[in-house]
Amino acid sequence: MTTTFQARQTPTVAQLSHDVSALSLRSAFGQFPSGVAALAASTDSGPAGMAVSSFTVGVSLQPPLVSVAIQNTSATWPVLRQAGTIGISILGEGQGHIARQLAAKGVDRFADINTQVNDDAIFIDDAALWLETTRYAEYPAGDHLIALLEVTNLADFTNINEPLVFHKSQFRNLENN
Repeated sequence: MTTTFQARQTPTVAQLSHDVSALSLRSAFGQFPSGVAALAASTDSGPAGMAVSSFTVGVSLQPPLVSVAIQNTSATWPVLRQAGTIGISILGEGQGHIARQLAAKGVDRFADINTQVNDDAIFIDDAALWLETTRYAEYPAGDHLIALLEVTNLADFTNINEPLVFHKSQFRNLENN
């Protein structure tokens, strides 16, 4: 069987730009849809949590590693990293308000959010996936650090709730066709 591909009638013409300013990069990186993860744990100073979209699953299967990029200026990560275990909740459809709340400064980040706790790890109810993790390693990466976290337990709820997607600075839902 032979398959014939037709060339586009009007080819895409692109100009590479030397503008790699923070504003330009933020817009460009927004073209890549990502999931939204909540990192949360019980700490000596109470519950701590943050929302991240720079989260990567499947960094390694042996050992089972995920990664997250965290701004060097984060006041939450130094607290979270001290916890024995950190819960990662991949937020589900309709949980954009939770991501905003976990990213806010000067508020009770867990007010009116239903959670479950296992050891130190805090998980968000109705998420698409829970990963219980421990800190594995950290690496400097410009104005961020890359934290590798080892997965020790998981609960997959995607048959109940589809993951939330962050694309072009907006929360979106997956559409099943």
